[in-house]
Amino acid sequence: MDSIADTPLAVTDRLFFDRPDAALDRAEAERVTGEALAAADDGELFLEYRESEHLSLDDGRIRSAGFDTQLGFGLRAVAGEATGYAHAGEVSKDALRRAAATVRSVTSGHSGAASEPPRSTNTRLYSEANPLPAMEFAERTRLLGAIDAYARGKDSRVKQVMASLFGEWQAVQILRADGSRVADLRPLVRLNVAVVVEADGRRETGSFGTGGRFAYDRVTGEAVWREAVDEALRQALVNLESRPAPAGEMPVVLGAGWPGILLHEAIGHGLEGDFNRKKTSAFSGLMGQRIGSKGVTVVDDGTIPDRRGSITVDDEGTPSSRTVLIEDGVLTGFMQDRLNARLMGMRATGNGRRQSYAHAPMPRMTNTIMLAGEHTQEEMIRSVSRGLFAVNFGGGQVDITSGKFVFSASEAYLIEDGRVTAPVKGATLIGNGPDSLTRVEMVGNDMALDPGIGTCGKDGQGVPVGVGQPTLKLGGLTVGGTAA
Repeated sequence: MDSIADTPLAVTDRLFFDRPDAALDRAEAERVTGEALAAADDGELFLEYRESEHLSLDDGRIRSAGFDTQLGFGLRAVAGEATGYAHAGEVSKDALRRAAATVRSVTSGHSGAASEPPRSTNTRLYSEANPLPAMEFAERTRLLGAIDAYARGKDSRVKQVMASLFGEWQAVQILRADGSRVADLRPLVRLNVAVVVEADGRRETGSFGTGGRFAYDRVTGEAVWREAVDEALRQALVNLESRPAPAGEMPVVLGAGWPGILLHEAIGHGLEGDFNRKKTSAFSGLMGQRIGSKGVTVVDDGTIPDRRGSITVDDEGTPSSRTVLIEDGVLTGFMQDRLNARLMGMRATGNGRRQSYAHAPMPRMTNTIMLAGEHTQEEMIRSVSRGLFAVNFGGGQVDITSGKFVFSASEAYLIEDGRVTAPVKGATLIGNGPDSLTRVEMVGNDMALDPGIGTCGKDGQGVPVGVGQPTLKLGGLTVGGTAA
């Protein structure tokens, strides 16, 4: 069992209050926070320390390297629907007092009762150790050099190799008006590899990344980085043989794992509490109604150990949870932060997230997953006479209000007469999120999680997330392509 000195609260106390050069003591932080939030319905002092580093190689040379630390706080007061927020890139008595004077303006004349604090948790979902000191700069440089050499040695058509390694350690403490405190220590690492191949004057690219909330050794072991190179090279060589994608409405089979990014964007954002409270989501007012085919069950689960989107507690101090959003095709839940949950008469689900101390929290996804069904991928392919098999995705766009989406497939194949045939390039999937849920005809038994590479953007904030799904067959999606 960990000693008291090693608990997240003790570690963050040393970072924020107990350093020899600390400009704020805990008693003062509690007093000022309590006074600032005395007339508020909700709010918190969010303290953050973050170390991050990156190293990238391109064409055999180190192109960029950096190390950064951040220290700061955000103070939030909530009165009804109004939010007052102030932040500073220092943790000091004077800065906190100025922030308190700012956020108190939103509670002027307000007499709301303070919301109950989040329940406590002893759950540990990942290591709390800082991964950054574990790998020296020279060691990371040698690793990226080995990746470059291995990729070039695999195939003479390799013309360019890009590799990068990223790591961070985030320590947060959330302090409320009643003096209750919650802390979390969050490691995060990621390895990316991209390969450019050329043959007969044609160039194509393939890429692969992997990561999660653990130490560097989980992504820097030789077997892991060689697998990353092999996969990036495989994708590039597939694309080298691709032909223009067809266009038109056709059945689409989505691969397992990373293609869940379409689920995340086209469905997940529309199930966040703020969009539904404001009635700007395509799913607004549909709670308890069937919105998808039978067999479609979607959860947001921030409690999966070591995953990129997992959090022990969210950035308001609420423990992470597994929230069933759609059960057997029926809408059953939303992802909620504290503000929107209170205004909608629902419970907070541990989805109040923020990019940093400089941002107010809002409802965000963690790991959003469609659960497995009964069919095999082979059954789905055999059932299609002419269609598309989309294995990997690049970028995409979605309109939350209408649910309309456009996604580009970075790896896709034709399905002809029940068989996967030629790879195609330039395929885009065009559709409507709510409508696409009703077009799911088969749900695979091969649910897989993404390799740990997702970052979600919303209102200018980015946070790490995970996705996952089994292979899916959808009937009649619109495919955009360039084939004549």
